[in-house]
Amino acid sequence: MTRIRAVLFDWGNTLMRDLPGQHGPMRDWPHVEALPGALEALEALRAQGLRLALATNAADSGPADIRAALARCGLSAALEQIFCARELGLAKPARAFYGACLAGLDLPAEAVAMVGDDWHGDVQGALHAGLAAVWLQARRSLLPPVPDGACVTTIAALGELPELFTHWPPVQDD
Repeated sequence: MTRIRAVLFDWGNTLMRDLPGQHGPMRDWPHVEALPGALEALEALRAQGLRLALATNAADSGPADIRAALARCGLSAALEQIFCARELGLAKPARAFYGACLAGLDLPAEAVAMVGDDWHGDVQGALHAGLAAVWLQARRSLLPPVPDGACVTTIAALGELPELFTHWPPVQDD
């Protein structure tokens, strides 16, 4: 398996919380917060030499809005690029969305992993586009069936990512 060289992150409920009752661009919300361990995980992954980017279905925010929201939590500087549905005119789980991310990173699919909380958009979409996937879920449940040869694992917290990528690929449970 090719070494992972870049990690794409979902935004809402992966790096930053989607707070109930909030609407419009997150940069304008009265309160924003990063998920626990987000900054530390991003810094550790960058120290490992991984390129980091955001891949989001945000419809209310463009890249500048997203950067402003990320900056409020100290996360912006860790992310090299932002790929968002509003700018691309494409959304996860479409292969073309992931294709645009890969083109922007100038990397092949097998060198990129997607981290997200949504099974359909973040995990299945990434797998169908040829990327590895990491499913962020508070309670580790059994993985639904995945395509043969696909690389997917689950984590309960972002703090698990540095160790996971140090020993990539993960051991697959049967």
